[in-house]
Amino acid sequence: VQLQASGGGLVQAGGSLRLSCAASGRTFSNYVMGWFRQAPGKEREFIATINWSGRSTDYADSVKGRFTISRDNAKATVYLQMNSLKPEDTAVYYCAQGDRSLMVTSSKDYHYWGQGTQVTVSS
Repeated sequence: VQLQASGGGLVQAGGSLRLSCAASGRTFSNYVMGWFRQAPGKEREFIATINWSGRSTDYADSVKGRFTISRDNAKATVYLQMNSLKPEDTAVYYCAQGDRSLMVTSSKDYHYWGQGTQVTVSS
């Protein structure tokens, strides 16, 4: 399995970014997808998860109402729409794929990871 994340960049506080993660290597629609982030000096933290169909999602409290995870199974791609960005959202963002179809929030349940894309939010 290969995951290729893209879409990061530098944005001012209050702005928006859309991250994409293209998957290959196995049937994308069978598996849960998630987004995590890691800021300098901090542990990797869960951001969002989406089940195999895209009908169920879950978010960390810190991003609820601002971020939206979605997926296009035909394109084998998962997205993270990030609105109302804050400086504390600055981190490297990682997409991940688990071996289950249902939502999971622990990094231990994800076995494949993308390379990460940097998001920097200036104040």
